[in-house]
Amino acid sequence: MIQSMTGYGKSIIELPNKKITVEIKSLNSKNMDLNARVPSAYREKELLLRNKISKTLSRGKVDFNLFVELTGESTSTIINEAVVKQYMGQLSEIADTSAAELLQMAVRLPDALKTEREEIDEEEFNKITQAVDEALKAINGYRTSEGAVLEKDFQKRIENIGALLEEVIEMDPQRIENVKERLHKAVSELKETVDENRFEQELTYYLEKYDITEEKVRLKNHLDYFKETMESNTSNGKKLGFISQEIGREINTIGSKANFAPMQQLVVQMKDELEKIKEQALNVL
Repeated sequence: MIQSMTGYGKSIIELPNKKITVEIKSLNSKNMDLNARVPSAYREKELLLRNKISKTLSRGKVDFNLFVELTGESTSTIINEAVVKQYMGQLSEIADTSAAELLQMAVRLPDALKTEREEIDEEEFNKITQAVDEALKAINGYRTSEGAVLEKDFQKRIENIGALLEEVIEMDPQRIENVKERLHKAVSELKETVDENRFEQELTYYLEKYDITEEKVRLKNHLDYFKETMESNTSNGKKLGFISQEIGREINTIGSKANFAPMQQLVVQMKDELEKIKEQALNVL
């Protein structure tokens, strides 16, 4: 079973005087790259939340957002009376206006308002932790669904490469005969008498250089291994990427040894399927 690195999870909790929203979004990345946006009041708990998310999601470019919206009448922001009175006194010396207008100007100036830092309520933080767990559950569900789509596409591509490999295997004897005919024709056009025994020895040596038996066997084994890895209990995108490289190596060697246009056309089709696999494998967890 494979999982995608792409996912989205959201959870909302309602408290007596505030609404807290947790959002987690992930995209593909080589490693864990976590970006967190947390209100200053909850900064002391940020590391705990980061560790929880990193441990659960393992890999990906992850954005974690914690939004707090006050819904009650209580507020932690109060007027700094001493500062406001000082501002009003200074303003009255340079502006001939009413006290109401002086107050209106003063509260707009720096430090006129101050926010008292509230201690984090443990019960509230426990609810936030539960919300993060729910968002992580949602994003993992999303990743699993996306992974199922990727797996279906991988199966199709691997089967296509396997079918093309069967065509290569069926075509191989014809390719060898074609190479022999071309060599015989080239020698005959020289209009020179040759030692048939020596010619057969050289021909055998030449054909051995173009033998693709090992490549055909290894390619089939790599295709089977790719499917086995997809069906394992844990998702391993990096491993699928490594196997894809080995598949590509065998396909390239078959292409370089083919020396036969119809077989090279099959190799081009296999490369096309493999490139699509490599592109999608970057999204696998």
